[in-house]
Amino acid sequence: MILPTDLSLGTNLALFALIALVIAVVGTRLTAIADDLADRTGLGEAVIGAVLLGAATSLPGIVVSVTAGWHGEAGLAMSNALGGIGVQTLFLAVADTVYRRANLEHAAASTANLAQSALLICLLAVLLVAPHSPDWTLFGIHPATIILFGGYIFGLRVVNDAERMRMWTPRHTDETRADEPDAEASQRPLGTLWARFVLYAGLLGVSGFTLTNVATRLGTQTGLGETAVGIVLTSVVTSLPELVTSIAAVRRGALQLAVGGIIGGNAFDCLFAGAADVSYRPGSIYHAVGSDTLLWVALSVLMTGVLLLGLIRREKSGVGNIGFESAAIAALYALGVTLSLWHV
Repeated sequence: MILPTDLSLGTNLALFALIALVIAVVGTRLTAIADDLADRTGLGEAVIGAVLLGAATSLPGIVVSVTAGWHGEAGLAMSNALGGIGVQTLFLAVADTVYRRANLEHAAASTANLAQSALLICLLAVLLVAPHSPDWTLFGIHPATIILFGGYIFGLRVVNDAERMRMWTPRHTDETRADEPDAEASQRPLGTLWARFVLYAGLLGVSGFTLTNVATRLGTQTGLGETAVGIVLTSVVTSLPELVTSIAAVRRGALQLAVGGIIGGNAFDCLFAGAADVSYRPGSIYHAVGSDTLLWVALSVLMTGVLLLGLIRREKSGVGNIGFESAAIAALYALGVTLSLWHV
């Protein structure tokens, strides 16, 4: 949807809130469908969450990054993608507070989620190295983009093998929630589930395209600039599906789906940078971004590392009935926002 260019600040803010509401409502509907697909396909909650739900809920963000890259707005394209990883990791800490029986990372034990976290760290490391590599492109595409997509595809295979072969298995406790198929899900037509999933995913994509115009204008009207808007505003709104789906999954008892959806969405978000590089025609987008964006890549590595430690440690409960990783992730995200706004 192409919006008029002469809208006031108040109108743009109202549109921003409306699009946020649409994304939140549509994202909520995806949770039940993804849970049923996990049962019907036999792939399990962790894999479906990492691949299907993670990719679908990331559609608004990838539309924003690709469109911003096409318009030459490298700062917005990259900060939206990488800011989304930070806020989505924070959302997992929020979901941890919703699940009161135990620490979410303890209850949602899954080999696939461990492997997916390791894959995410590798993809983020590529994004850290890319700006320091030679500024070479082929048809306007930097080699790091090819490595990102190739590494993601290979990593998904490793994640699937880790879950299927079970060379490592988590220890089950009284608080561990196993991924058990829902008997009612087997009665629902598979074709209907896929059709509804595609429909909702499409609505998220349209919302993300519209959000691009609004976010760009807010950056100009508020004086925050592309990077701050991408980190503080756009990335939060385009990440709302991850928040609502993770909380909805926790309430359904689909804990592995909740954790897998966040981690998988973060790994998919790394591809935003590659997609933005393809659409960014002046050259390598990795060499067109500033230090603020690289700060969020480093923080995302740190936050994911803390999350991986929490998934391995599996603390049953901590202060406020959440694990140490949730408290540390919240503190790291607050630090990142503070540092981003400090340089505005």
